[in-house]
Amino acid sequence: MRKNISSGSQYEEPIGFSRAVRIGNQVAVSGTGPIPRPGETLDYDDVYAQTKLCLLIMLEAIEKAGATRDQVIRTRIMLTDASTWKEAARAHGEVFTAIRPACTFVEVRGFIDPRWKVETEADCVIF
Repeated sequence: MRKNISSGSQYEEPIGFSRAVRIGNQVAVSGTGPIPRPGETLDYDDVYAQTKLCLLIMLEAIEKAGATRDQVIRTRIMLTDASTWKEAARAHGEVFTAIRPACTFVEVRGFIDPRWKVETEADCVIF
């Protein structure tokens, strides 16, 4: 059985994707950009703050799918400037130090919103 999870992102419908998808005991979380909720602000020059927001949005989707952060087995951190990896790593470490999923940091050319400096992804196995 398939369960699609939405975060309410303005990009989901026109692109035709879900924030996360659960099939059986597996959850895949799409690339998650730092999209503040209505009324909230974000310092778009702060890689740490952007990463933390991405991870929080991702964790909400994981919980909606019926999983927990302890069930995250892999994360991906995509940065527009790899030299900022320590800022992103600090946010990732605050969320995942006790769990220590497999993790990859990669540099990419850019994202849909040119203000974004980071996107995150995750995979979970519910046990």
